[in-house]
Amino acid sequence: MKLRIFVTLKNGVLDPQGRAIHKALEGLGFDGVNDVRAGKLIELDVADDTSDASIDEMCRKLLANTVIENYRVERA
Repeated sequence: MKLRIFVTLKNGVLDPQGRAIHKALEGLGFDGVNDVRAGKLIELDVADDTSDASIDEMCRKLLANTVIENYRVERA
């Protein structure tokens, strides 16, 4: 089973990477971009019988820092 894990910073957490992207876009002449938040996408190929609890545990223990990040799991 293929999974996509989307990890994003929680609201209120500073995003220096997003800020750098925003400044670069402005520097390249792209107007109308109000804000940028950067995140990460992790793709996993797991056994079909992998439980939701196990997937959630993977995310909480390694793939996302739940103090400052949220995550969302999609089955591809």
